[in-house]
Amino acid sequence: MAHSSSTTDHEPGEAMASPRARLLEAHRRLCETFGCPIAYFHAHGPLDELVSSLLSHRTRNADSARAFRNLRERFPDWAAVRDAPVEAVQDALQPCTWPEAKAPALQRILQLITGRRGALDLDHLAGMPVPEARAWLESLPGVGPKTSAAVLSFSALRLRALPVDSHHHRVAQRLGIIPETMAVGPSHAVMEDMLPPEWDAQKVYDHHEVLMLHGQRVCHFRAPACARCVLLDICPTGRARSRAAPQPAARGHALEGGAGPLG
Repeated sequence: MAHSSSTTDHEPGEAMASPRARLLEAHRRLCETFGCPIAYFHAHGPLDELVSSLLSHRTRNADSARAFRNLRERFPDWAAVRDAPVEAVQDALQPCTWPEAKAPALQRILQLITGRRGALDLDHLAGMPVPEARAWLESLPGVGPKTSAAVLSFSALRLRALPVDSHHHRVAQRLGIIPETMAVGPSHAVMEDMLPPEWDAQKVYDHHEVLMLHGQRVCHFRAPACARCVLLDICPTGRARSRAAPQPAARGHALEGGAGPLG
């Protein structure tokens, strides 16, 4: 869906000057484009979601999903994964990047959860305020803000937490919502603070999903499709790219004078 605007050929007005204003306007337009609310893609329990998220680090979704299925098919439960020979877990994780590192790291996390909780479950997170639940998860080795937010948002807990993946992060940088120098980790707190406090978990999930989808389908890492971007008039990066693009020569002028000044 195209969005016309009187600011298309001029600098955006004062209303779009703040990063938060651009974030909210991007959310509005992208929800119109992709259709909100967006259905959750599964309903894993929080421990399943934690394992799935850990396997997805630097791995294609299809490959991490295969590794997750391998674990569920080869072991009766997460306690069996925890207690298995590390070589058996590593073999199940072969579709992932770095299975030799992820296997012992996963077992270590399962051991820590058992020691802290007395059982292998994360159901206690449901009764905690989101900041405390995130801090609890991030106290586990290898769990950062993206993973903690994914566990709380994507799992059956359905809590109000904003994950930021690489596509979401790239779109936010190009829109000027966050500085170009800000890494993914710190961007979670900055962008989450910009969200209206009245937004519920579904709307926060929608926000992540539509910015991620926009990054995947339009705002590519290489050769972003600025010409068909519904956010172009509020995007400093896209506007700069458009101004810098070479303009085609006018055909009428190029053909005047026949073959040219040959003397």
